[in-house]
Amino acid sequence: MPGSPSASAASAAADDYLKTIFQFTEWQPEPITPGQLAERLALAPSSVTEMVKKLAAAGLVDHRPYGAIRLTPEGEQRALAMLRRHRLIETWLVRVHGYTWDEVHDEAEVLEHALSDRLLDAIDAQLGRPTRDPHGDLIPAADGTIVRPDAVRLDRAPVGFAGRVVRISDRDPDALRVLDQLGIGLDEPVSLSAAQPPAGVALVRRAGTEVVVAPAVAAAVWVVRED
Repeated sequence: MPGSPSASAASAAADDYLKTIFQFTEWQPEPITPGQLAERLALAPSSVTEMVKKLAAAGLVDHRPYGAIRLTPEGEQRALAMLRRHRLIETWLVRVHGYTWDEVHDEAEVLEHALSDRLLDAIDAQLGRPTRDPHGDLIPAADGTIVRPDAVRLDRAPVGFAGRVVRISDRDPDALRVLDQLGIGLDEPVSLSAAQPPAGVALVRRAGTEVVVAPAVAAAVWVVRED
C-alpha cells in the first residue's frame, strides 16, 4: 500500500536504478546494457531484468529484449532529482561534517532517501547553492537543469594536453586516496608530458612537479583544456 515500508523500499530501489542508468551516460554517450546495470548495482541479472520491466511499464525507461536501456524524459527527470539529492548530501558531509571525499558516497546513498525536500533545500541554501559536489560531479538545479563541460578522460588525453581537473569519479575509493596523496584534486592544473611510461601516464603539474599515474587511476579523472 502507498506509504508502507515495502512501497518506500520499492520506490528507493527504482530511484537507484534510474540514477545508475543516468550516471552511466553522464560522461560518455553509450547507453547501458542490462548486464552492465547488473554489474554496477551488484545484483543478479534476473533481478535487474524484472525491475527494468517494471520501470518500462511505468514509462520510466525504454528497453527492448537484449537491447540497451534508455531513460524516458520522465525517467531522466526523476534520476536528476535523485542525483541532486545525492550530490548535495555529499557536499554537505564534506563541507560541514568533515568527511573526506572517499567516505561520502555510501553515506549519501542512505541519506538521499531519508531527507525531506524542505531539509534538502535548507542544505542547498546553507552551502550557497553549489553547482558541483566534492568529486566535480554536477549538481542539477532544482528544475533538473545541468550544464556539462567539454571534458576528456585523462587516460585518453593526447600528449601535450594542458588543462585542469574538473571531475574525479567516486566509484573507486582507492583511486581517490591515491589522487589525494599525489595532490591531484579539482581545478588542479595538469599537463601530459611527452614521455608516457608503460606503467602509467606521466603528468607535469604546477611548479614543474612530475608524477606518474596508473592508467586505472587516470581513467577516473576528467580534464578540460585551458587556452
